[in-house]
Amino acid sequence: MLGFKDFHSARVILGGIEVMHMIRKGQMKCVGKDPLSASRKFYSLVM
Repeated sequence: MLGFKDFHSARVILGGIEVMHMIRKGQMKCVGKDPLSASRKFYSLVM
């Protein structure tokens, strides 16, 4: 494994992984009428 080139990229990638784990476990709440799928919740963070 080559590893991460710098600390910033490692922090961003690991942060995204942690967010996905939180979404999958149901620890992240989205405000809205309709319940969102895990992929929709993740995509809503980008916008």
